[in-house]
Amino acid sequence: MTTPAYKRVLLKLSGEALMGDDPYGINRPTIERMVADVSDVAKLGVEIAIVIGGGNIFRGVAPGAQGMDRATADYMGMLATVMNSLALADAMRQAGIVARVMSAIGIEQVVEPYVRPKALQYMEEGKIVIFAAGTGNPFFTTDTAAALRGAEIGAQVVLKATKVDGVYSADPKKDPTATRYATISFDEAIAKHLQVMDATAFALCRDQKLPIKVFSIIKPGALLRVVMGEDEGTLVHV
Repeated sequence: MTTPAYKRVLLKLSGEALMGDDPYGINRPTIERMVADVSDVAKLGVEIAIVIGGGNIFRGVAPGAQGMDRATADYMGMLATVMNSLALADAMRQAGIVARVMSAIGIEQVVEPYVRPKALQYMEEGKIVIFAAGTGNPFFTTDTAAALRGAEIGAQVVLKATKVDGVYSADPKKDPTATRYATISFDEAIAKHLQVMDATAFALCRDQKLPIKVFSIIKPGALLRVVMGEDEGTLVHV
């Protein structure tokens, strides 16, 4: 196959993926490698939007957040995603990629607010759009933000980048007999209690018939192979 399998994708990155081997924070070589992977896909003409988590930053303050009001802690997490989004956009700028950060909470002096028509315009112009601050509401994860934004922008697939190269029948680290699914239906994944995304995000993708591709962001070239439609990771579909 010489043409991409998808024209428009929503890439979900966990904040933890930016840590590399560090205990928390942003590992520069790791973020540069991710940017290189995204660049390879963008050069194919694929329109890319990204939702990134904040766990790598929030992990550093988590002990102090114990006993904190849940909504307050969630707002702190949203701000952590803004920091990651700025770091990712800056790494892209240094790599010659034009990126725009759009936040679900108002921080106009730092990033522009999320406006759906503007986001679509940026993507059609070939810019990469990074959605920060989750959904803008507490009690919703960045997984849910990825499902929501993916549906809003008309993405053909949500690409969930993890540290594991797909969905397995059991934890491959604990069970050597665990097997990777090439494809699995939403209903099968629910019945087997497979932790693909959190329940709200999973239900939204299923209801909107928005497939999820789970793959390893650590594996070199995996993102490109996924976009090209090769046998990489696991496709969760209706």
